[in-house]
Amino acid sequence: MPESKKNARKEWALAMADLRDRRTALTRTLPGGYKQRLALGCAILHEPQILFLDEPTSGVDPISRRNFWGLISEMARTGTSVFVTTHYMDEADYCDRLALIYRGKIVAEGTPSELRTNFMKRHVLEIEAEPLIGAMDALGKQGIETAVFGSLLHATVDDSEAAITRIQGILQDAGIGAGKISEIEPSLEDVFVTLIEVS
Repeated sequence: MPESKKNARKEWALAMADLRDRRTALTRTLPGGYKQRLALGCAILHEPQILFLDEPTSGVDPISRRNFWGLISEMARTGTSVFVTTHYMDEADYCDRLALIYRGKIVAEGTPSELRTNFMKRHVLEIEAEPLIGAMDALGKQGIETAVFGSLLHATVDDSEAAITRIQGILQDAGIGAGKISEIEPSLEDVFVTLIEVS
């Protein structure tokens, strides 16, 4: 890096990492989120053309995660190639191209849209039920596999309309309170779960 740019880039990195007030602190004394932001600032201080980031938002608060991705998007927009590994599937949606990896092997590649189109031939239902695990067990015993997504269940089915009627009946027979059951656009996590079920 040219000597003439060093001070300006250091100030930029401190501002980006929100560390101007802690410029004299030792790195080991910083909270995890600040360490991650500082590490990113150091990695891009010299404005690289290619950047590899290994789970850059791990342990970072939601606001910092959003800021990280804003910065990554801006870098990509201005011509930097950014390779990111992440276990947050909602973050993967920000990427132009993806490689989904399971047990050390690439199981699918493409844009987020291509992955949804090419690998989700079935429909995804979102199920509100209480108790959630009881509903999961009752449906599993009847051959309907589900996955927990927050406080909801997702089920992958061939025929949405028929499956909704069947799920309502199974939950009712099991004495489980069922709320709304509706078809949703599959998330990348749905795509990934579908892929590993068949692999």
